[in-house]
Amino acid sequence: MNSPARPVFRFAPSPNGELHLGHACSALLNSDLAAALHGRLLLRIEDIDITRCTPAFEAALLRDLAWLGIGWEEPVRRQSEHFGEYRVLLQRLVDEDLVYPAFMSRGEIRAHIAQVETSGGRWPRDPDGAPLYPAADKTLSRAERQRRIDSGMPFAWRLDMDAALARVAAPLSWQEFSDMTLAVAETVTARPQDWGDVVIARREIPTSYHLSVIVDDALQGISHVVRGRDLYFATAVQRLLQTLLGLPEPRYFHHRLILGPDGRKLSKSLGDSGLAALRANGVTPEEIRRMVGL
Repeated sequence: MNSPARPVFRFAPSPNGELHLGHACSALLNSDLAAALHGRLLLRIEDIDITRCTPAFEAALLRDLAWLGIGWEEPVRRQSEHFGEYRVLLQRLVDEDLVYPAFMSRGEIRAHIAQVETSGGRWPRDPDGAPLYPAADKTLSRAERQRRIDSGMPFAWRLDMDAALARVAAPLSWQEFSDMTLAVAETVTARPQDWGDVVIARREIPTSYHLSVIVDDALQGISHVVRGRDLYFATAVQRLLQTLLGLPEPRYFHHRLILGPDGRKLSKSLGDSGLAALRANGVTPEEIRRMVGL
């Protein structure tokens, strides 16, 4: 009889700033769960933002993880080295008319929404509070789209949410563990429509977070995605893309966030929550564990 496959976890930071207590919580939890379940822990460097992600920040995060006592399997996957893999799946979405080039600038989006709201309308917003993208670009003819692309107009590839949902036969959902023991999971109904026509890729970068994360999880055989609660609702978009592209579905646990003194989610603007600053001030890895509730 074949033994069941070992569970595979991953920690996937972006090297666009120094790690803080929130990152420590997620990294330590993934490491602890992989050890408890006799699984594997992979490290993924999510560096598709090639203008903000730097080798110096990557080196710093590797030092921080080693200081915390976290080990991972080699090789480390760096997203910037795999744009070709993302481009292949993006082209599938283009060929199947599931994405379209969106040309509106941020200023044009704001002006369009302001005009609607000034007239008494209320513009829909996604779960993060950002306004949904206007539908005007979807009415452009193929010839006009190509003319704009050929002329060098900046654009992003956006998912045609209506077309995508029309391709999905069954209601979408995902399996969410109820707590960090990963003992019990419940079915969560996915509502990708709440996000509207999300960005799938840029003109200059053939991917976005939503696309690259599902491709990487599939290629790396990730079975358990353990990440912060701020990404809970975004899972709906990722489940839709997994279904459209025939990719496997991991199970999920979205852990609580570590908040700053003002009650807000920590950011890489840091302050005293940065791991390097805490280490320099004599804080130990054991104290970091206590600080994040592990």
